Amino acid sequence: MFSRFILLAVLICMMACQSETKTGHNETVEDSVALCHMGAIPSRFVQKTDSFSYAPGQDDMRMVRIEGGTFQMGSSNFDDAQPIHEVKVSSFYMDEHEVTNAQFKTFVEATGYVTVAEQPLDPKEFPGVDPAMLVPGSAVFAAPKEVQGLNNYMQWWQYIPGANWRHPDGPNSSIADKGSHPVTQLAYQDAEAYAKWVGKRLPTEAEWEYAAKAGKHQDETYYWGSEKKEDGKWLANIYQGDFPTRNTKEDGFETTAPVKSFPPNAYGLYDMEGNVWEWCADFYRPDYYANSPKANPKGPTDSYDPQEPGLVKRVQRGGSFLCNDQYCERYKAGSRGKGEINSPTNNVGFRCVKDI
Repeated sequence: MFSRFILLAVLICMMACQSETKTGHNETVEDSVALCHMGAIPSRFVQKTDSFSYAPGQDDMRMVRIEGGTFQMGSSNFDDAQPIHEVKVSSFYMDEHEVTNAQFKTFVEATGYVTVAEQPLDPKEFPGVDPAMLVPGSAVFAAPKEVQGLNNYMQWWQYIPGANWRHPDGPNSSIADKGSHPVTQLAYQDAEAYAKWVGKRLPTEAEWEYAAKAGKHQDETYYWGSEKKEDGKWLANIYQGDFPTRNTKEDGFETTAPVKSFPPNAYGLYDMEGNVWEWCADFYRPDYYANSPKANPKGPTDSYDPQEPGLVKRVQRGGSFLCNDQYCERYKAGSRGKGEINSPTNNVGFRCVKDI
């Protein structure tokens, strides 16, 4: 069953109306999982499925063989990542870095694929909204000059007409010189379509966490260890400064960074923390870990988020360039993100895996 919501304001002046649909939002926020990215933004429109009837393609991505094994999954620091439990994962291949703008461009040119953010909006799905205002677009982070507390994420997110993977920050932005940056502004089905085209799939969150821990870490704060920096250097593209008004860019980047800008983990995988959130195949439920199978868990059969029970969400992992310790800590080891499947943003991307 698909969710139905009034479109997010296409113009900034409509933003105030959107807050009326957030029944109980402020009352349910226990941490920043719903706020550090656009996980709490409702669907731009009812999901439209894709036939994936394209001739198979290929990308130039190097894949890393991840040898299977057993590990402790979860984190004691986040309620929805508990209980910590033993999981066995079979061997698989994983992209060494997030899919880039250049790689996604190759897919689009080969198939003519149109992403969710680029698709026309059906007035029937948005009763009461002027059809002239139903223009394609997506959500973009925009640093405000000041904020009144951190509970209302609409202070720094805007729905921008014309924002899509080609123009991730709006129609005046471009990826012309960002071919090596991770592609963003993709809904779940967009990432899934690319994965199917290249004969791969999206990772389960168990595979993702197993690969991120790289057989080396268990209880550390970060996937690379206990210290945020190494020899004074940042190890991931995250937010420094006062969120969301002042990004000091100590790591060298304000938004996305080219893939492989930071050191790889012990398995040779890049950006398993920071840069962009990564879609995983699992539906999101905060209670799944209590009953998940030990061997190769694939997530629950449906989605449920008590903060927003009417939305279909999938797990996202790894955090993004907006994550920071004062607000969004979900880039830390064992933590989970979540995203509404039809709500692309400029800080969410993906990488693929392949069965052996």
